[in-house]
Amino acid sequence: ILGTAAYMAPEQAKGKAVDKRADIWAFGVVLYEMLTGQRLFSAETIPETLAHVMTREIDLGTLPSTTPRHIRALLARCLVREPKQRLRDIGEARLALEGAFETAASPATQATASPHGRLPWMVATATAVVGMIALALPAARYLRQAPPPAPPEMRVEITTPTTDAPLQFALSPDGRSLVFVASGDGAPRLWLRPLDETEARPLAGTEGGTAPFWSPDSRSIGFFAASQLLRLDLAGGAPQVLTPVTGTSAGGSWSADGTILFARQRSGPLWRVAAAGGEPVMVTELDLPRQAGHLSPRFLPDGRYFLFRVAGMPEAAGIYLGALDGGAPTRLTAADSGGAFLPPDRVVFVQGGRLVARRLDLAGRALTGDPVTLADGVGSFAVSEAGPVAYRAFGRAARQLTWVDRAGKAVGVASEPDANESRESPELSPDGRRVAVQRTVQGNTDIWLRDLLRGGMTRLTFDAALDVVPVWSPDGMRIAFTSNRTGVYNLYLKASNGSGTEQQILDSPITKAPQDWSMDGRWLTYYEQGAATGRDLWALEMTGPDPTPRVVANTPAEETLAQFSPDGRWMAYQTNESGRFEVVVQAFPEAGGKWQVSTAGGAAPRWRADGQELYFLAPDATMMAVSVTAAGVSFETSTPVALFPTRAVDGGTVTQNRAQYAVARDGRFLINQPVGD
Repeated sequence: ILGTAAYMAPEQAKGKAVDKRADIWAFGVVLYEMLTGQRLFSAETIPETLAHVMTREIDLGTLPSTTPRHIRALLARCLVREPKQRLRDIGEARLALEGAFETAASPATQATASPHGRLPWMVATATAVVGMIALALPAARYLRQAPPPAPPEMRVEITTPTTDAPLQFALSPDGRSLVFVASGDGAPRLWLRPLDETEARPLAGTEGGTAPFWSPDSRSIGFFAASQLLRLDLAGGAPQVLTPVTGTSAGGSWSADGTILFARQRSGPLWRVAAAGGEPVMVTELDLPRQAGHLSPRFLPDGRYFLFRVAGMPEAAGIYLGALDGGAPTRLTAADSGGAFLPPDRVVFVQGGRLVARRLDLAGRALTGDPVTLADGVGSFAVSEAGPVAYRAFGRAARQLTWVDRAGKAVGVASEPDANESRESPELSPDGRRVAVQRTVQGNTDIWLRDLLRGGMTRLTFDAALDVVPVWSPDGMRIAFTSNRTGVYNLYLKASNGSGTEQQILDSPITKAPQDWSMDGRWLTYYEQGAATGRDLWALEMTGPDPTPRVVANTPAEETLAQFSPDGRWMAYQTNESGRFEVVVQAFPEAGGKWQVSTAGGAAPRWRADGQELYFLAPDATMMAVSVTAAGVSFETSTPVALFPTRAVDGGTVTQNRAQYAVARDGRFLINQPVGD
């Protein structure tokens, strides 16, 4: 195939229409190589070879000094990149060759093994070749003994239905289908697009599905939904539950021997389970505190080795090579994504916003050679064993803090559109005058404060690490947040006026993030993300000399996005202990009852300022409300009522670190929503 690519005409390499002048070019390449004894276009890969064909300067000065000027002129006419300027017919080349070497070389020259000494018989051979080509072209142009050339690179754009998860998609191993997450006009689910068809269709039973991946025979799809790993056979039937997961999944991969390798959550090791279901087995171990999570597993074709991504300290993060039969994984490279294997020997990954490929030396457990850029500005990608590579360009959508009334009508804006602001905002100050958000500027994510009365914003944190998830103290004087500046996400405090330095208030080798601060100032609730149980809720007593943690909810399920009631007697949070996320309320700080608030899925609860109403997001991102009646140790709520649809990303199907809305004291909702589609 490399040989075929090396003899393609430039118009053929670009995928344009070709005629007999493409053969003129190919003849010129062959004649050049016969005269010089070296390849005219040579590279490691087909794309690189074609790039040389289309762009590399052709230097006829490398021809032997004894090459007659007739031959030099002939090559110049054959190797013109503009087809209209080449010879019109191969017969003209034969006429140019005849008599070109009337001066024979000396016997000594004829005996030498150099290309120079072989010129006479090379040109004679070339003349014969030209004659055969001239005779063959009119009779049977397409009946060639050589294999047909490989098709040129093609780039085809695929438009998907509306999606809030644009980076979740996968190509089938046979290269014939694409599965992706989209909502269309309903709840987010998996969609299938056969590439030989013009329309995509939603897959029944995959509502809330995320992180899809394919079986090696391209007949089944693995995915995650409702805190479970599932498989869907495209031949028919409902999805089959393979095993529970404890948190937001970070991907899976399916080997030819029926093993599925997957991440149960974003802050844990990798696990494996049979494709028919069963008890999962842990495959990798975190190197704490250097490593925060193992993500995005991808099997190599042998089903023994696999690639995966490590999140953690800069010196430990990157793409690793592991093996199912044990042994310490090997770090291959730093990267901004997981890696995928592209046959026969390439690893594809995102680095610095570019989609690149490098050669994998499996025996040496290393990547070799310089990276080859496949595309720029890439946010996510997928590869197929058949060769195609799919990618989605990275575009940071602008978001805007918008005031919305109880009917869902926009009644004002609190900011200009901002492409740097995270969707995990906003957090209103207790007096409603400011809002804390997290923004990424020049690659650095920090906490910023917006002034809702006077406009403008100020930057609160400046560390090169990630400073995220701000929570106001009840007096508005301090902000708690989490940062990975020591390699693990720990809790910090900083004065909201920007004075002084940050104070670390909790240090442990487990990822943690603040959730809410009780109105009496006594308790700061946060989650810890354990390897076995996912996110669990704790409360830190802030009024004593040393902050003391106490457990709030620590079960095999995941509990997160906790909010204190205004009177501090109750805590609302979301949990997936029922198999999907629901909003519950339990007594606090003393142990007491627990009540389920949502009835058909729910996430991201927020209280009304008087504590008599509780809001949350349904799985389709509809804003819901329940009235609250609390007396003594009794807690009751009404049936949830839908208020209005929002454009919150993921709704209640995927957990976030922070709700994408806040509730003002006057009952308005402040929603961080995308501008445009």
